[in-house]
Amino acid sequence: MDAYGPAPRRVTRQVRVGNVLVGGGAPVVVQSMTNTDTADVAATVKQVADLWRAGSELVRVTVNTAAAAAAVPRIVERLRMMSVEVPVIGDFHYNGHQLLAREPACAQALAKYRINPGNVGFGNKRDTQFAQLIEFALRHDKPVRIGANWGSLDQDLATRLMDENARRAEPWDASRVLREALIRSALDSAQRAIELGLPAERIILSAKVSGVQELVAVYRDLSARSDFALHLGLTEAGIGSKGIVASSAALAVLLQEGIGDTIRISLTPEPGASRTQEVIVAQELLQTLGLRAFTPMVTACPGCGRTTSEFFQQLAKVVQEHVREKMPQWKITHPGAEHLTLAVMGCVVNGPGESRHADIGISLPGTGEAPAAPVFVDGEKTVTLRGDGIAADFVAIIDDYVERKYGRAAAHSG
Repeated sequence: MDAYGPAPRRVTRQVRVGNVLVGGGAPVVVQSMTNTDTADVAATVKQVADLWRAGSELVRVTVNTAAAAAAVPRIVERLRMMSVEVPVIGDFHYNGHQLLAREPACAQALAKYRINPGNVGFGNKRDTQFAQLIEFALRHDKPVRIGANWGSLDQDLATRLMDENARRAEPWDASRVLREALIRSALDSAQRAIELGLPAERIILSAKVSGVQELVAVYRDLSARSDFALHLGLTEAGIGSKGIVASSAALAVLLQEGIGDTIRISLTPEPGASRTQEVIVAQELLQTLGLRAFTPMVTACPGCGRTTSEFFQQLAKVVQEHVREKMPQWKITHPGAEHLTLAVMGCVVNGPGESRHADIGISLPGTGEAPAAPVFVDGEKTVTLRGDGIAADFVAIIDDYVERKYGRAAAHSG
């Protein structure tokens, strides 16, 4: 292991979800979830497409009513007609066995089923209803995520483990018992699915909690006790910076240790904000850790008393938005452009140095500095920009560089 890099990825079984591979050494997969009423076909199609265009590689939808289940095949068909080739996952709670029985077209259209062992059924109905869901997965050749959750824990299992703990010579504290219940819920359910005939290569596990330290402890244990592919996510992470920081803190630790095959950042959207923010945060987390590359990374200084002008902030925003907007097309026509590094710096202190470290960098004039902005390409100063057209000129330099280095003509000449 490189002393400055993540640990080798944990070896897990590989699961195919539609056209996406999860686990088994495949890159960590980004997924997200809609918050539309699934029965509203138009709204759900639009949001799935938006999430996919933002970079979500799997999208989960709620399937909670007969109307939602009936809508799923139409949603998948419309997405296909739009050439949005993203696997759609069905999220089932309480009544999934009934909905799949009533709407077999839904069972076939979905790429994967998500089952929560804490609410698949209660009492003596639990085993029967779980078995029915696994039977649908077998019949339609679908993988399953068995997703235990701290907020909907199997209470019978938790009570049984509490009773066992009370008989220990040295009882565990309550939080450890509950973590064990969460892990056992996922592992025992996976074993039951295998006994029912579902191959281990079609099972993904998750065990979500809302506390950072608890999540790290749960997944370290879960990964040590199984070789199933694992989905990571801090459930109910929160809104805004709190949700971003909490999710990043938890998932970064696990990913750095080689744990995790697919991730979701479960953000509460700001009022009126796009659902796609959770996809962007997940991508940036993986790219910052050096595990994936999705879009050119922009380094920008935070500003200080030397940078009283806001122009460098505006330019950084323009550059970030430009490359993210261009990336869906570049991904097809200019493969490799996602590895491009950019720097937008605000003064002479670190500006030239950071600019030289990036593929393309610009050092804008700080307070009291000469009104000139040197541009560095591959470590060499190439031009000095001045005047009102700096933003347009710098974006043009980026586009020209991408064309020369990553365009098909450049690839063929290489």
